[in-house]
Amino acid sequence: MTGRSAVPEVIWARPERAGRGPRAAHSRADIAAAAVRIADTDGLEGVSMRHVATALGCGTMSLYNYVPRKEDLYELMVDAISGEHDSWEPTGDWRADMLRVAHQTRALMHRHPWLPRLMSPVYGFSPNALRYLEHCLVCLDPLDASYGTKMELIAMLNGVVTTYVGNELATAERTRSLPWSAEQEQAMRIAYLGSRIATGAYPRMAAAFTQDAGPIDLEAVFERALGRVLDAFEPKG
Repeated sequence: MTGRSAVPEVIWARPERAGRGPRAAHSRADIAAAAVRIADTDGLEGVSMRHVATALGCGTMSLYNYVPRKEDLYELMVDAISGEHDSWEPTGDWRADMLRVAHQTRALMHRHPWLPRLMSPVYGFSPNALRYLEHCLVCLDPLDASYGTKMELIAMLNGVVTTYVGNELATAERTRSLPWSAEQEQAMRIAYLGSRIATGAYPRMAAAFTQDAGPIDLEAVFERALGRVLDAFEPKG
């Protein structure tokens, strides 16, 4: 395929369009926006070079002059969404600022449900991702820690958000595919679990349910998960 390399390369180090000929008709931003629209409507499975080329009004082979691999197309998409992160003047409270970052990331992932599937450190150094990372590091200026530790904090926080949202999306997708409501299924499963606990075979589980019978506040669980990550980076002493 035109422009495809057999060795590793970074899409951002390539010219916007490979090969000779007239001036590029499409920018990377155009291509990324088209791919994002398709993914938002049809899911990640709907994103193909052919579908993106059709959306742009060009031939599939022409698109390879701009994006040599589908993996590069994914990287353009992740970068485009990274550009949706807001920047703000840090408050001086690094915990509050990083919690704001985490909540913003969660909102982005719900707005683009395919995004958790593409989260990878490989895509972490695109133009918009670099601006996002720099903003996070500015927010972390008040934290007395090395830059390596701060990068680890950012990665761990993103990991918690990605995992949590991935579970939220998977649960919602499963619920939509069932012929009964989530409440009906939960009641059935709680009843079954209660019958198992009542056998006396699981005394610690019985004690756990006696202490807190639920329902589980998932928003509170999310907040605690974020807080525990941040607690790990609080300076000791």
